[in-house]
Amino acid sequence: MELSKKNIISLFEESKFKEINITNVVIFDNEVVIDITINNPTLQARKKAESLIKDVINSNFNDKLSLKINTKIEKPINDLNQIKGKPITGIKNIIAIASGKGGVGKSTVTSNMAVSLNKMGFSVGILDADIYGPSIPIMFDVANSRPQTVNVDGKNKMKPVESYGIKILSIGFFTKTDQAVIWRGPMASKALNQMIFDAAWGELDFLLIDLPPGTGDIHLSILQSLPVTGSVIVSTPQNVALADARKGVAMFKQESINVPVLGIIENMSYFTPKELPKNKYYIFGKDGAKNLASDLNVSYLGGLPLIQTIREASDVGHPAALQKESIISNVIQAITRNMISELVKRNKNLPASESLKITTMAGCSAVKK
Repeated sequence: MELSKKNIISLFEESKFKEINITNVVIFDNEVVIDITINNPTLQARKKAESLIKDVINSNFNDKLSLKINTKIEKPINDLNQIKGKPITGIKNIIAIASGKGGVGKSTVTSNMAVSLNKMGFSVGILDADIYGPSIPIMFDVANSRPQTVNVDGKNKMKPVESYGIKILSIGFFTKTDQAVIWRGPMASKALNQMIFDAAWGELDFLLIDLPPGTGDIHLSILQSLPVTGSVIVSTPQNVALADARKGVAMFKQESINVPVLGIIENMSYFTPKELPKNKYYIFGKDGAKNLASDLNVSYLGGLPLIQTIREASDVGHPAALQKESIISNVIQAITRNMISELVKRNKNLPASESLKITTMAGCSAVKK
């Protein structure tokens, strides 16, 4: 066989050489320089590829050729160094509810969105990952409850506490009401992993994760442990809160994390007194989160008004979304439907390993129980 660039490249077009990509061949008399790219970054894979090329060249051409191989490691686009966790059997969609700043109503949004999803007919669970300030047990009136132990396939698992049809696990179930959780990051992460993998969640359409405010260890632990489907950012219209919400969006959009941001929810959008139901007072500013969503090119899922009944409902452990045909329950349901709509759009572009089961808006209306 004649020594030529064309002939050398043709030798490596067979399927058994699919992991080796020859990008260039240069021939100077008896000296041959071959540039290749491989996807496997290990030294063993590199040596194997180079040895294979030498054997093929020597067996087809003069074995006295001076052969030089330049190897470049090229990771596939879909194989970037991303923080991705392993899926949990039976859980179809994992949604992270986050906020840049504390006190903006993230747990309130999580609890009411969970109830709204359940009213639509979905099976829902909540993982209260706010280790240092768990609020979910109070909001579902289960602060004094404790998870039971059940046997699943010969292993003891935690059975989540159920309230209003929602399965719940929280660090609040394992501490006293007046006990502060003073843990370093690794200990908090270990506790979270136990609630994730040592729990009998069963079949869930949605697992909502109530994250702590900010961006830190807990967020990374969750993203490393679970394949989070999408995230929702909660903020008030106030500039101080919006500045931190922007950072929350940036965290999920980082190349190493790459979790779709389904949208931003604005809490405490406006205040309407009972005496003047047609009046709206924008105490914390107007359209702050809506403008931020537009600026960051993410969806605006809707706004929750500042209403006393929402606070009262949370304090007594009866989420406002449970109210029948009330203004606030309708607002929450509209926001939830918008979230599902964004989820449907995202699912069409996700790879098979992260694909989700909900691909249509069908069934997203309240189920009469």
